[in-house]
Amino acid sequence: MSEQMMNMHWLTEMVNYHLPRWEELPEIDLYMDQVLHFIEKYAIFPVDEEGQSITKSMINNYVKLGLMPKPIKKKYSRTHVAYLIAITTLKQVLTISEVQQACIQQIKKCGERESYNLFCQEQENAMKYVIGKMTGQNFLADEIQTEKLTSENRTIKLATLAFASKVMTQKIIQYEALEQSNL
Repeated sequence: MSEQMMNMHWLTEMVNYHLPRWEELPEIDLYMDQVLHFIEKYAIFPVDEEGQSITKSMINNYVKLGLMPKPIKKKYSRTHVAYLIAITTLKQVLTISEVQQACIQQIKKCGERESYNLFCQEQENAMKYVIGKMTGQNFLADEIQTEKLTSENRTIKLATLAFASKVMTQKIIQYEALEQSNL
């Protein structure tokens, strides 16, 4: 990989990518537009033609499909926001039914708060790991990179690694297409 690519802004952005932990999620319930705005701050790439990573229709469908609890009086709690951040990410590499099954299984193992925080940590680690492999830099301590898969972390660890790999692949394709057009 070229030195120029290693210094690109998006690589730094991905290495420093941070998902809000449970304690950082809004304490007060939010209306739909507020939820959309909050989720957009943490989305890595848009999924619709208008550049949005999540829409009102998507959220309504997730509720109808049972992927997340129903809002209470049209307000969404910290739990809803956590589900939406995880769903928005995981649906990029898993089917909706797989996302649902993974969430159910993980919450049974660790509970909502711990499962969500584990997801955030694993997603950040996966980004750093993939970028480290691309650039030859070690952004994580060796013990994190060689951590064994357990029944508590294997689904999340593998799904977040798949997502990080997908994002990095898409970024490289975009970068190389830009380089080609500049020749």
